[in-house]
Amino acid sequence: MDDNFRDSIGTINKEGKRAWLFPKKPSGIFYKYRKWVSYLLLIILIASPFLKINGNQFLMFNVLERRFNVFGFPFWPQDFHIFVIMMIIGVVFIVFFTVAFGRIFCGWLCPQTIFMEMVFRRIEYWIDGDRGKQIRLDKQPWNAEKIRKRVLKWIIFFIISFLIANVFLAYLIGSDKLIYYITDGPANHVSTLISLLIFTGLFYFVFAWFREQVCIIACPYGRLQGVLLDNKSIIVAYDHKRGEGEEGRAKFRKNEDRSEVGKGDCIDCFQCVHVCPTGIDIRNGTQLECVNCTACIDACDHMMEKVNLPKGLIRYASEDNIEKKKEFTFSPRLKGYTTVLVILIGVLAGMLFLRNDVEATILRLPGQLYEHKENNIISNVYTYKLINKTSETIDDVTFELMSHNGTIKVVSHESFNVPSQGLAEGTLFVEVNASALSGDKDKLKIGVYSGEQLIETTITAFLGPRSYK
Repeated sequence: MDDNFRDSIGTINKEGKRAWLFPKKPSGIFYKYRKWVSYLLLIILIASPFLKINGNQFLMFNVLERRFNVFGFPFWPQDFHIFVIMMIIGVVFIVFFTVAFGRIFCGWLCPQTIFMEMVFRRIEYWIDGDRGKQIRLDKQPWNAEKIRKRVLKWIIFFIISFLIANVFLAYLIGSDKLIYYITDGPANHVSTLISLLIFTGLFYFVFAWFREQVCIIACPYGRLQGVLLDNKSIIVAYDHKRGEGEEGRAKFRKNEDRSEVGKGDCIDCFQCVHVCPTGIDIRNGTQLECVNCTACIDACDHMMEKVNLPKGLIRYASEDNIEKKKEFTFSPRLKGYTTVLVILIGVLAGMLFLRNDVEATILRLPGQLYEHKENNIISNVYTYKLINKTSETIDDVTFELMSHNGTIKVVSHESFNVPSQGLAEGTLFVEVNASALSGDKDKLKIGVYSGEQLIETTITAFLGPRSYK
């Protein structure tokens, strides 16, 4: 094995310039499965911002307004701790999956790979042809054929990038607002249109030019897997024991008994290299650039069939499986990650169970002291904020003291409504008889009611004169 390949990446030539890749169109059982998975995920990705559950967008990440919907459940800034736990669970799950199965997420589930290989690359095969035709088209001068194909491809790439940018925007601002902007006319929302075109340009740059460089250079996950993988991880691996034999790999010769002359089963056809979307040679062993897309498995199995040799020269396997014939086992490391994952999921379930649909905050007005009224009544002024996390309006909202005898007077109205997925705020006065106070700073428990139904409780401080302790 020549380790010089580790000194550079496959998309840079000896002069330090970009070496453009022309991967051969894959085919085979794994590629068929990947297409099914990819098209299913594409449907989910495109439909998610437009699907609604109980009036809530299925997935939304509105950073500007700090509103998030995950699987139809709305999350507000007050639920940030729940959102953080969900993100930590996601990270731990990816770590767990990587330790067990390598970078399989990149090859099968990553949006970058799905769009690149199953959308843009397939359009390129349709317009430019397979690997050989693409290479010839790239080398030929700018004649009518090349201009026609390039312009057609670039226009289609731009249109798809524009559609992806619209879907991306629906995740950020909400599908209802996006549809309103479209029907109201782009001219009335120039700033949004400019943002949309910027995202379109970014996606076009990534899928039309930067391409596999995202996985090789930009994505930190490729570097992370180098730390997480071990000899027990299931990865796309070349069986060098079988492929190299005693005398190494060699070209195939008809009617040759390779085992007698000590040659390995690898016939050095380079099909695994030609089909690789990141331009690596899987026979060099585990590499950060490998996205576990299985294209090399399909290509190798196809060649093994042609020369009547067993399939599986390149397959899903661990290094221990290749070197020592050990089967996959649930290692102590995986058990540790599983334990952490179960605990985090339990914490998340508890948080979701205890989460209220209404968030009430009642705070004393800053800088205001208590007021001494007639009949020994002490009054404090507060601001309140009620957040309705549901998709239904909460009607006839009132406040009642639950810990002390006293009254609550809401400024401007006795009861009010809280709009769906909205908030209501205002000012209120709490009046308590001084004899009911235990000190100069009591804790009040206030109930929030919708009609006769208690929907939330909250605690706040009440100031009184020191002499009434």
